[in-house]
Amino acid sequence: MARSLTPETFRKLLDKLDPDQDRAGQRYEQLRRALIRFFEWRNAPFPEEHSDETLDRLAHKLDEGIDIRNPGAYCYEIARLVFLESLKGHGHKRRPLESHDLRDQSVPDTADDDRRHERRLACLDGCLRALPHHSRELILDYHHASRGALRQRRALAERLGLRREVLANRAQRVRKRLELCVANCLDGKRTI
Repeated sequence: MARSLTPETFRKLLDKLDPDQDRAGQRYEQLRRALIRFFEWRNAPFPEEHSDETLDRLAHKLDEGIDIRNPGAYCYEIARLVFLESLKGHGHKRRPLESHDLRDQSVPDTADDDRRHERRLACLDGCLRALPHHSRELILDYHHASRGALRQRRALAERLGLRREVLANRAQRVRKRLELCVANCLDGKRTI
C-alpha cells in the first residue's frame, strides 16, 4: 500500500504544518516523535515505520487536495488506522494494558485540543524523566517489547532476578505513579 513520496508532496505537507520552513521542519519532527510514542505505547510492531507511514499518508491526502483543517489531529486518526492494520498484518495481539490511560484517547480537533495533547505528552515525558533510573528503565523495558512481548518480559524478569508476576506488579506500581504524576502536572500541581 505504500506509495512513494515525491518532493512536492512532502513540501505540501511541510507547508501545511507551518508556512515558515524552519518551524515546519520542527513541527514535522515533533509530530513524528509523538507518533512514535503513540505506536510504542500501543506495543505496535514497528513504531518508527508506522509513524513514517502515517505521515506519508497524511502527505498523500494533502496532495490529493483534501482540505485538512488540523493536520495533527488528522494524523492521529490515520495513526489509529495504521495501528489497527499492523495488528492484522502481523498476527500481533494487543496487550491487555492500561498504559494508554496515560495518553488522551480523544483525537484533538482544534488548535487548543492539539496544545492540550502536546502538554499531556510533555507531562508524560517530564514524569518519565523524574522517575528514579531503575523505575524508568523498568517501565520502558516492560512496555517497549514489540513482537514476542511475553518472551522479552520473561527475559527482563530473569535479568532482574524477579518472577514474572513480581515484575508485572512493579510495572503496575510505576505505571500508577506515572498516571498520578501526569494528572498532577496537567492540573498544575507539579511543574516539569
